[in-house]
Amino acid sequence: MNFASDNVVGASRPVLEALLAANDGSQTAYGADAFSARGEAMLADVFEHEVTVFLVGTGTGANALALSAITPPWGAVFCHAESHVLDDECGAPEMFTAGAKLVGIPGVGGKMAAADLVATLERFPRGLVKAVQPSALSISQVTEAGTLYTLDEIATLSRIARDLGIRVHLDGARFANAMVALGCSAADMTWRAGVDVVTFGATKNGCLACEAVVFFDKALAADFQFRRKRGGHTLSKGRLLGAQLVGYLGNDHWIANARHANLMASVLAGGLAGIPGVRLAWPTQANEVFAVMPPAVDEAIRAAGFRGAPWSSLSLPPGFEIGGDRFVRFVTSWATQADDIAGLIAAAGRA
Repeated sequence: MNFASDNVVGASRPVLEALLAANDGSQTAYGADAFSARGEAMLADVFEHEVTVFLVGTGTGANALALSAITPPWGAVFCHAESHVLDDECGAPEMFTAGAKLVGIPGVGGKMAAADLVATLERFPRGLVKAVQPSALSISQVTEAGTLYTLDEIATLSRIARDLGIRVHLDGARFANAMVALGCSAADMTWRAGVDVVTFGATKNGCLACEAVVFFDKALAADFQFRRKRGGHTLSKGRLLGAQLVGYLGNDHWIANARHANLMASVLAGGLAGIPGVRLAWPTQANEVFAVMPPAVDEAIRAAGFRGAPWSSLSLPPGFEIGGDRFVRFVTSWATQADDIAGLIAAAGRA
C-alpha cells in the first residue's frame, strides 16, 4: 500500500459518475458549460458568499495564477520558508507573476508566527524603490508539515497583511481536510478570516484533476480569464473540470472523503506512536503523519509492502533531533482502508 501521498489513488465513484454524465452530448467549450456553471454555483453555497471561480487542472497552476492576480512583477509574496509555493512549484509563481520575489519566513511545524511575519515585513518598507514591494501573503492550510492554522491565527496573519495593503492567498490543496479537522465552515476559514483568494483543492481528495481558484472580490479577478488562457490552463472541454467539481461537492461527498482520510491518519498516528523508538515530529491534525523511526522499523514497513515518503524539514520543534533515525511522511486518503493501516502498524511493531 502506497502512503507516500494522497495523489497516488484515483477518483472516487461520484466524481467518475459525474464525468460519465458530462461525457454524453455536447456542451459549450472553454468552461462556458452547464457543469462548470453548476460547480461554480455550488462553491458559492459552500463559501456562503458571491464568488468568482476559475477551474484549472493542477494545483501548481492554481497557486501560481492566483498569486499572479494579486502580485505585480516587482512585488513580494510572503510565505512559510517550506511552503509548497516556495519549495515545490518549480518557480511557477515567479514565472506567472513575471518575476515577483517569494520571501520565506521560518516557523515551527510549517507555520508562520505573527511576530515573525511582522519582523519580516519591517525589512520591506513600502515605497523604497530599490526593494520589492509587499504585495501578497500566502498561507498553506494544511501546511507542509501536516499542521493547521487555527481560525484566530489566520485572522491575525490576515489582519497584519491587510493593514499594510497586502492581499491574502490561502493554498488549500487539502482544504477539505483542514476544514473538517477544525470543525468550521469554509467561510470561517477564508473570507471571514480576511482571505482574498483561495486555491480550493479537490484532486487530493477524490477528483482526477480539478482545482478551483476562488475570488471573493470580483475586481481581483478582472483579468484572470486572460491569465488562465495565456498560462495554458483553459481546457477546451472545460465541462470535464466542472463535472468533477459537481460530483465532488454533491451530497457533501468531499466532506465525507476528508473525514475518512483524517480518521485513518489519526488511527495510524496512534498506532505508530505506541511502538517503542517511534516518535511523531508533530501532532497529526489532518491526513498526514510525520514519523521518526529507527531504520529497522522503516525497513520492516517497506519489506511488508508499505511505502511512505522520506522526509526532511527545517521546522522541527526546538530540541527535536533526528539522529540516526529516519524521517518518513505517511499520507492517508479517501480510499485508505482500515486493514491497510492495521497492516502497516503490525509490520512496524514486528521490528
